[in-house]
Amino acid sequence: MKSCLIVDDSKVIRMVARKILEELSFETIEAADGQEALDACKQKLPDAVLLDWNMPVMSGIEFLRELRALPGGGGPIVVFCTTENDIQHIQEAIEAGANEYIMKPFDSEIIQAKFSQVGLL
Repeated sequence: MKSCLIVDDSKVIRMVARKILEELSFETIEAADGQEALDACKQKLPDAVLLDWNMPVMSGIEFLRELRALPGGGGPIVVFCTTENDIQHIQEAIEAGANEYIMKPFDSEIIQAKFSQVGLL
């Protein structure tokens, strides 16, 4: 079973994402900010990361840069899931190592389509 780390400071978003991902047969791990997510990745790298941009402690983009610098940190497929939808944010995310980008709000179809595009399904 593939694993997905859901990183978002909103408990509701994490809950919705967890429900969708579990229906797609993913084992899920949750983190409320980038630092929690980084600590989880240092324990065990997930197959995928569903990542919010704006969070306290450590933002999504800071987490992504730290993740990619870890040994094996290039492995997880990272899908940003955020309200930041301007081209500068999208370019910055891709340059930092994001594999895909989803705009909030999202639903099961959107996650399924993006996860298929990046080879997770």
